[in-house]
Amino acid sequence: MNEFKFNTIEELYNKLLPALKTKVNDLKRKHIIYIKEEDIWEYLTKSYWKNSKELTLADMVNDILSTPDSDLENYLLNKKNTSDGGIL
Repeated sequence: MNEFKFNTIEELYNKLLPALKTKVNDLKRKHIIYIKEEDIWEYLTKSYWKNSKELTLADMVNDILSTPDSDLENYLLNKKNTSDGGIL
């Protein structure tokens, strides 16, 4: 089995970019137009994959494509509220 080795997080991000773009396109079809590739990446790296060990590229692609839309929306809402000082 081939193993992918990445020297930087940027290389990994670029390898996963097609899956991230697919998820964004899926969201757009559902009229969720404000979530970007970087938002999905940030959510998964800071929340979902934070304590994960030995993730495969396939696991990561699966996580990207199967992350519930509501989880992404809630993450961005919480992020916005935090950056606005908790004011809606």
